[in-house]
Amino acid sequence: MEFLHRPVLLEETIASLDIKPDGIYLDGTAGGGGHSAEILRRLDKGTLICTDKDPDAIETLSERFSESRNVKIVRSDFSDMDTVLSQLGIEGLDGVLLDIGVSSHQLDTASRGFSYHYDAPLDMRMSRSGATCADLVNGLSYGELVKILFTYGEEKFAKSIARAIERERAVKPITTTLQLAEIVKSAYPPAKRHEKHPARKTFQALRIAVNGELDRLSEGLDKAFAALKKGGRLSVITFHSLEDRMVKQRMASWCQGCTCPKDFPVCVCGKTPSARLVLKKPAEAGEAELEENPRSRSAKLRCCERIK
Repeated sequence: MEFLHRPVLLEETIASLDIKPDGIYLDGTAGGGGHSAEILRRLDKGTLICTDKDPDAIETLSERFSESRNVKIVRSDFSDMDTVLSQLGIEGLDGVLLDIGVSSHQLDTASRGFSYHYDAPLDMRMSRSGATCADLVNGLSYGELVKILFTYGEEKFAKSIARAIERERAVKPITTTLQLAEIVKSAYPPAKRHEKHPARKTFQALRIAVNGELDRLSEGLDKAFAALKKGGRLSVITFHSLEDRMVKQRMASWCQGCTCPKDFPVCVCGKTPSARLVLKKPAEAGEAELEENPRSRSAKLRCCERIK
């Protein structure tokens, strides 16, 4: 199994983690092991824990790092990292990396059903278990579909797309990616059909819903920060505004000190910052990387360090 995935913002990410040769690090979304390999290259007596919920990724990681003694590979969602660390007997981490979203392998493997460019079963499950995208598209109410498309895809034509889905599934079930893509296209105003692909936001929204991505991210951020030692760093790569906003706000909350009203003469809350921002602004891909890997265009890297 070859799990193709170009690690985005590789140099920036590795630099942000400030890797110690004897440190303990966790790559929570290890995928094909691109970032993991660079972390491992900088370790001496340290340990790298690779987790991923995709069985294809686990197979690839196991082959790639088969001769590496200081790598532990676990099939798990990163939001369950507390359980993984407990099972491994690890009490604290020097760094955590989370590369959020769908991988190149998942997008480019037609049978996984993530892409509107290939005809395939409407699946989209990263873990290959649970309800499929077809289950959601054929089973959710009009209101539930609208909410998903608008909230997770920021799709302004959510209502017309949901109506089109309702009409089509009343005739026959919606079971393939191209079938859904054509339904979305038909619901778009003709003048808007030739800008970006009409199905882009719908597929993003449904993928997020199928995999519970925002809930897992929220849980994973808190567990990752809780697992850090003092001086440990959390680096997170996101690919759309919903994810980035959550990461930005969560890191800001950890970095916030006193929350007393401004008119109080002295602090009575006693709150002090738990973290500091390593990157004041998110790192983004440079021209060379954008030319080599266009999918890095929307990537943003944020990093904070635990200080207490």
